Amino acid sequence: MKKSRNIAIVAAFACGLLAGPALALDPHLEPARDFASASVERLLKDPVILRSIRMHNARHARLSTSEIESLDIQWRLETGSRNRPLIDAVLQSDLSKCLMHLRRAAGGRVTEILVMDARGMIVGVDHPNSDYWQGDEEKWRKTFLAGPGAVFVDDVEHDPSTDAFQSEVSFAVTDPESGEVIGSITLGINIDRLASNET
Repeated sequence: MKKSRNIAIVAAFACGLLAGPALALDPHLEPARDFASASVERLLKDPVILRSIRMHNARHARLSTSEIESLDIQWRLETGSRNRPLIDAVLQSDLSKCLMHLRRAAGGRVTEILVMDARGMIVGVDHPNSDYWQGDEEKWRKTFLAGPGAVFVDDVEHDPSTDAFQSEVSFAVTDPESGEVIGSITLGINIDRLASNET
């Protein structure tokens, strides 16, 4: 399915989605959820994150589906290029620099930190990932669209590059002034490293 079609589907789905009751979490994912929840508690209220998301939302509020798709294509092309104005603009932001510091300070337990806006586009990230638009992925759909307080824990997957088992834990970011969800944040948790630190 093309990205442009995915964007349209997500936009239509958002109109009728209501947050459902929390589902029971697999026992092996509970440590990842608990660690991510404790780690992200301050981030959800951090003024740098809130300000960055608000500004991103305002700047891109009127982007069309095709414009979002073009940015996503540009990002993916830049991942294999030395000339990468879009990626560099994101990585050089105060938010991304903060996320890089937080990941390094986690001692290997956090593999990535990603902040997304109200359209599912990247606002800040600790290192370049494969896509700029995340609006077709569960990390955004099951948090931003689900409402305030939403948390989504993805399945554990093996990462060949690190030979580790990892899970993504995502949270809705709520504006404390309006009470509205303005974006979402995802932490990649290294399950192997987390378990070794707890033993």
